[in-house]
Amino acid sequence: MTRVNFKLQGFSQLKEGTLHDDFQKITIDEKQYNVDQLKFDNPITGTLYGTLLNYKGEYEQLKPEMNDKPYQKPPQAPILYIKPINTFSTHHNPIPLPEGEEQVQIGAALGLVVGQTATKVKAEDAYDYIKGYTIVNDVSLPISSYYRPAIKQKARDGFCPIGPWVVNQGEIRDPHNLAIRVSVNGEVKQENYTGNLIRPIPELVSEVTEFMTLYEGDVLLIGVPENQPLAKEGDQVSIEIEQVGRLNNRVVHEDDVFVSEVAVDEAR
Repeated sequence: MTRVNFKLQGFSQLKEGTLHDDFQKITIDEKQYNVDQLKFDNPITGTLYGTLLNYKGEYEQLKPEMNDKPYQKPPQAPILYIKPINTFSTHHNPIPLPEGEEQVQIGAALGLVVGQTATKVKAEDAYDYIKGYTIVNDVSLPISSYYRPAIKQKARDGFCPIGPWVVNQGEIRDPHNLAIRVSVNGEVKQENYTGNLIRPIPELVSEVTEFMTLYEGDVLLIGVPENQPLAKEGDQVSIEIEQVGRLNNRVVHEDDVFVSEVAVDEAR
């Protein structure tokens, strides 16, 4: 049993619940629900920051290119980017496939949810500033180079499903020992674990807050593992992170997503 915080569609406030170990049932106010009965909303309130090249495998794959122009040396500090609010989506919401594109790239990430203002945090104090953990699907169009800002590829509407909930920080004894699995149509396409980081969580939080303040509600991704799987129209994508949960979304042509949203708005 795991304590979680979440938001339901139609409600403005976060709720508390107890998640059962199979991620299928949740207890809210002493009443048990099937997770699929509930319509979850985005559980975060702040800015979401991604971290590049923090998984050892990804770093090693790209290491030969790091000595090429324009940088000609490996990065010396965390490489960050922002997923803007237009990208935010939720559990079971469709992932829009843009017109003219055949596939999207799935980026499974553990998100650190910030619980209080964090400035120049010492590594040994990092967990005091983490409220909890959530799952993020950092969706992107396939990217050929990290040397150009990938705004068009990563900042599209609906390209960041989050949730379904935030697991309280104290519920996970070792966040560096969590298995990550990405399945497409029920078939496992990627497996990794959070112990493969170049900068472990305390070091990452410390280095980032050395030059940039994080605020309550912000989310910092620890990174996305190498060999990100691809998904096409109609594919059902599931990201599971051990002890945290399971985030499910289907890839749908963007025109169908737009038609669906218009229908919902007209029905209100």
